[in-house]
Amino acid sequence: MDAFYASVEQRDRPELRGRPVIVGADPKGRGVVSACSYEARVFGVSSAMPISRAARLCPDAVFLPVDMDKYVAASRQIMAILGDFSPLVEPVSVDEAFVDLTGTASLFGPAPEAVRGIKRRIRAETGLTASAGLAANKFIAKVASDLRKPDGLVVVEAGREAEFLAPLPIERLWGVGRATAKDLAALGIASIGQLQRLPRATLVARLGDHGAGLYALAFGRDERPVEPWTPPKSMGAETTFERDTSDRAQLDATLRGHAERVARELRAERLSAARVTLKLRYADFRTLTRSHTGDPTQDGLELYRRAAMLLARERLVQPVRLIGVSASALAAEATGQLGLLEADAVRRERLARAVDRITGRFGEGTIVPATLLGRAQRRPRGS
Repeated sequence: MDAFYASVEQRDRPELRGRPVIVGADPKGRGVVSACSYEARVFGVSSAMPISRAARLCPDAVFLPVDMDKYVAASRQIMAILGDFSPLVEPVSVDEAFVDLTGTASLFGPAPEAVRGIKRRIRAETGLTASAGLAANKFIAKVASDLRKPDGLVVVEAGREAEFLAPLPIERLWGVGRATAKDLAALGIASIGQLQRLPRATLVARLGDHGAGLYALAFGRDERPVEPWTPPKSMGAETTFERDTSDRAQLDATLRGHAERVARELRAERLSAARVTLKLRYADFRTLTRSHTGDPTQDGLELYRRAAMLLARERLVQPVRLIGVSASALAAEATGQLGLLEADAVRRERLARAVDRITGRFGEGTIVPATLLGRAQRRPRGS
């Protein structure tokens, strides 16, 4: 989808159409840009940019908070449309998916015609535009989808993948970040075509297995199937504070709230997590992570205890800018096993499920742990 969050806002508020729109944190705060319209991108604004910098680059923009419920509702409409064209739809995020159109020609015509039909239906039924890439594999389709935004369609014929990739910058390859780009620059490589001309052995000697993977991608080789559903690898929450802080009570309380939020998501997906990871970003933007692995859980208090233990072990060398917690090593919840747990765990599990039902009916924040009551009305921006 094209500038998804911002486009949804412009759709719902016609007075914003044609104006730079930035969705994310309060421009006076410390968060980041979640999405921005194409009008804002002209000024150099991009997603994940510090919101304060976005405000300096585009002071006349309309700044709006993230309204995730609205975006998820639009996403469900879009995914349902994709599902009408193929049973093989693999959502990548709320605004992106892979669709396998193999074998659908008798219903929707040749694949390019089917893709145009998808785009037309999305536009007609949601009022939003989508850009698409059509190719023989997922990697090439993804790269193609990004090249002619907004409302674009790029078709790469099978057998012409290497030719299509050759003029593109090396950063278009999955797995090429700043560090890898710097290593490749040392070899005189700035484009994918230059990488194609490099002996595979040279790349492997320089980058190991990662080099072998990049070499395959450089020629457009990607054998991964479109998988209709895969379980999430992790769930997390984080907050960027309005002011850097060394107040451990504030850090603990923030962790408690995040742990409850992550636990609710786990229970909603009927998952448990064995690994809990603490994330800290200091005032100088240095970031560290610490993890603990134990018995699988979906209990917010237990997630918090593990994260708090990790935090207690850290000597805060300077004030903290951001704190977060994530749950990973996910597995299906152990349904029907409450009797095997200790008594207080059983009570917490039953209480959590009851709270989930109340929250589902009356909204998030209806019931919160007592330790968070003082924070309920002053949640840090970005949470």
